[in-house]
Amino acid sequence: MRLRKDSKIEILTIGSELLTPYFQETNSQYLTQRLNDLGMEVSFKSVVGDDRENLLRAINEALSRSQIIIATGGLGPTKDDRTREAFAEALHRKLLFHKNILKKIEERFKRRGLSMPAVNRKQAYIIEGAAALKNKNGTAPGIWLEKEQQIIGLLPGPPHELKPMFEESVWPRLQKLSRFHVFRKVIKTASLTESQTETFITKLYPEDSSLQISTLACPGQIEIHLTARSEKSLAQAKNRVSRLEKKILERLKDHVFSSNGEELEEVVGRLLRSQKKTLAVAESCTGGLLGDRITNVPGSSYYFLQGIVAYSNQAKIDALGVKPAILIQQGAVSSEVAQAMARGIREKAESHYGLGITGIAGPSGGSPQKPVGLVYIALAWENGIEVVKNRFLGNREKIKFQASQIALDMLRERLQKKHKS
Repeated sequence: MRLRKDSKIEILTIGSELLTPYFQETNSQYLTQRLNDLGMEVSFKSVVGDDRENLLRAINEALSRSQIIIATGGLGPTKDDRTREAFAEALHRKLLFHKNILKKIEERFKRRGLSMPAVNRKQAYIIEGAAALKNKNGTAPGIWLEKEQQIIGLLPGPPHELKPMFEESVWPRLQKLSRFHVFRKVIKTASLTESQTETFITKLYPEDSSLQISTLACPGQIEIHLTARSEKSLAQAKNRVSRLEKKILERLKDHVFSSNGEELEEVVGRLLRSQKKTLAVAESCTGGLLGDRITNVPGSSYYFLQGIVAYSNQAKIDALGVKPAILIQQGAVSSEVAQAMARGIREKAESHYGLGITGIAGPSGGSPQKPVGLVYIALAWENGIEVVKNRFLGNREKIKFQASQIALDMLRERLQKKHKS
């Protein structure tokens, strides 16, 4: 089977819980990304509950307009799991019982020291003419059906079951159908706004539709996504991206912290370790987020010595040696206090670098003079200190993350300068 040039691809996510505010639907995002990696564009996405009539209506609409349909969810053992039954009805096909599938489900329960409940028996039924997809992480097998010029894939809803099944069983099947070789690269910067980034790269947008630039604004960073498609080879697609990447890096220079998938805390960790430098952090408004991000990197014990969350004024005095007079005269959210925190934690931990963060994360606590989102970040080193004043926008969570991001980027820039000198 070959995909037509006008082929439509549809993702159908199934489950009444997905129509409530209590569950976040992420499967379609993952599937879209992986389909795009094959040069396949998704035309439709639908979310439908477990109601039989609504489910049948959504399935019939998908069958009428799309050549590839991937559905997730509703393959479980309960009465409201109706995906296989609804697809069989819409396709006018029987559900056939497979003893070997039932045996595997029973063995899975046995390995856990349990007996299989009778309700799981329904998971051993597969649509007539379809292949069962192996599920190493759950009891529900997937279902793969190719009919005439149409492909239907039914996958389990839990992401830890869906993703391995897609990679092992669905990806190889779809790869044979793809007309394109696709290569992607992401360039990340934390020190520019979206409009500033656009100013740097605006003249580099390619006219060739097989090579694309897209800019994505994320909290605390801007991502530039480069995508190339080639009908000839992956090497050709990669070469196109590499040439464009080189031009963008020449424009953005030191603003870029990664073009190989690293997060900022990984880049900082690598630089600290290669230069044999150590770090300690003093946090107020970020509440330990900076230390958490740093220590999420394997091997961080080589360079991260200590972190202190000094939330109250008294904690800043007792733990970091901030002078009471500074707090009284300047206030806890000030350049002077941020500097005192950075110096204090560096001296206390005897580290090469110290970072200090103090600010107002909101939603309350602000004033006309010191509004919500005002954050001072200081970086101290031997015989030197740098402090920046920031005004972040967004909710409490976003303000805290942006503050940790700028703190890490300040340290990155300092380490890169030392590396070049």
